[in-house]
Amino acid sequence: MSGQLTAFVYGTLMDPRVFFRVVQGNSDPPEVIRNLYTFTPAILHGYCRHRVRTADYPGIIPEEGRSVRGIYVTGLTDANIDKLDSFEGDEYERRTVKVKLLEQVGDDDAEGESLVEGEEKTADTYVFIYPDQIERGEWDFEHFRRERLRYWAREEFSFDDAVDEAV
Repeated sequence: MSGQLTAFVYGTLMDPRVFFRVVQGNSDPPEVIRNLYTFTPAILHGYCRHRVRTADYPGIIPEEGRSVRGIYVTGLTDANIDKLDSFEGDEYERRTVKVKLLEQVGDDDAEGESLVEGEEKTADTYVFIYPDQIERGEWDFEHFRRERLRYWAREEFSFDDAVDEAV
């Protein structure tokens, strides 16, 4: 059964394989499980996504005038949120934020210029609480997908191993 909770994810969890490994324990669950969730591009204003020093994953911190693109996820249960809390660990604080859904207008292009802000939604997200451990550079999701995702999405590879490998 689908849950009523929502989240805004902006890092490794934007990849469905990582997301499903965390919340379902399987990077490729059956379609009936996948269909319990919806994934919509969204933007969070007033924050910036940075690389966490010596890690594959990012952290967001409040930063006026900046914004973070990510994914608004619906269908989460309390058990899913518990798993996300555990995955994010003590480096992050779960906070409720307001995001704007991104809607496609016209033809899609490589830069996402055809996306415009739409409806505002409330969601939980994870804010990095150790700003001295971040690098002042934007974390690159595409670089993560090309270079590091294989470590995070393999069924036989644990998240603890992925974190150890990243460090």
